[in-house]
Amino acid sequence: MTNRRMFLTMLWGAVFRRRSRAIMAVIASMVGSATLFCLAAVCIAVPQQMNEEMRAYGANLIVTPAASGSGSSGSTGSTGSTRTGSDSAGSASTGIDESDERAVTAIVADGRSAKAASYRYENVRINAAPYTIAGIDTAAVRDLNRHWSVDGDWPSAGAVMLGRDVADALDVTVGATVTIAYRADADADATTSAGASEADGTSGTSGSSAAGSVAGQTRDGRVSTDIMETGGTELRVAGIVDTGGSEDLIVYADADDVTALAGSSRGADVVEYSVNAVGDDLAAVVDAVNAADLGVAARQVTRITASDTRIITMLRTLFWIVSLVVLALTLVGVGTTIGSIVSQRRNEIGLRKALGADSRAIAVEFVVESALYGLIGGLVGTAIGYVLARMLCVGVFDRAIGFDWPLGIASVLLAALVAVAASIPPVRRATRIDPAVVLREE
Repeated sequence: MTNRRMFLTMLWGAVFRRRSRAIMAVIASMVGSATLFCLAAVCIAVPQQMNEEMRAYGANLIVTPAASGSGSSGSTGSTGSTRTGSDSAGSASTGIDESDERAVTAIVADGRSAKAASYRYENVRINAAPYTIAGIDTAAVRDLNRHWSVDGDWPSAGAVMLGRDVADALDVTVGATVTIAYRADADADATTSAGASEADGTSGTSGSSAAGSVAGQTRDGRVSTDIMETGGTELRVAGIVDTGGSEDLIVYADADDVTALAGSSRGADVVEYSVNAVGDDLAAVVDAVNAADLGVAARQVTRITASDTRIITMLRTLFWIVSLVVLALTLVGVGTTIGSIVSQRRNEIGLRKALGADSRAIAVEFVVESALYGLIGGLVGTAIGYVLARMLCVGVFDRAIGFDWPLGIASVLLAALVAVAASIPPVRRATRIDPAVVLREE
């Protein structure tokens, strides 16, 4: 019988003659491998899936004309619906040119999924009171802001959607009719810019939108002359939006209706993007847009991106903590099992050394035996870990994840390495057994 065949025979006998101990070692490796693979798979998949879910809560990137984006102060809604002071109604700004908007969109969407919605803001009178109206592409804004709570319908041709505060101030409900007229002579002081505040993560209110209040309807203690005017276009109230943010102070209308009210067509004051990117990736997108010299300024909506980053950081921290605990438990479990096996085979080891077996051959046998336990436990544990990770992602995000083969291979190899590492102390004890002492005990 060759040495290799003898070695395999002894290894086979060592494993199957002590099945209970072998099963304990395999279970220890299996539990560790399943836990680690599940955590690693979730840690890899969840940030991406969570980022996609967070995009349903509004934009994480806003783009404004460069003049307003660079220094204007103001406020936005919870998702970045922005009103820029430099681009307020009555100003000479033409907004963001369509060609520039397409170029920005191409940069933002390069290799990533992205949603976009543009807003054109104008000052108007509604039932003789001043407010801000936003001309939008209803489908794009609705897709970008799926978290908005809308009572009724979204804007359409001849129908508007009022913010909750506007509806309450006007005392109107869904289905009512309001008279809207364009305020070409709007005072620039009645509007405030919004992009910088959103970039700081605050949820302010648009001064022009708040003009529906008594303070906004007076100037120097006198009622503004345009407030007394009652002419305009009658539009139906299709719905009322309630977000708890500055969107509640704005009137939303179809972009064509706003163009008709203003009597002219121009570009958007703000373009919001929901980009499938976080952290440094999102910062790189912002830098790329600002470096393109398109006459626009891009900024992150830090309140959204900071929330993403914080949650992902917490998840990864939890992963490392739990991983260290699991590795320690696996080492203890496998090491204890191998130590018990060495104790049981103490007489056998002494006899083999008395017959001429060297310490290296004995050590190799135990190391290979431990690696075998680790490989079997790693294979089974990785499969169980994948099932657990898949069930977790389906249950939380309603999305399944595919099997990550590099991660699976790494999980199996790690289980074997941990088992070998755990066997080192008991193997050293085995190689130090004195055959004379063992035989004398016999």
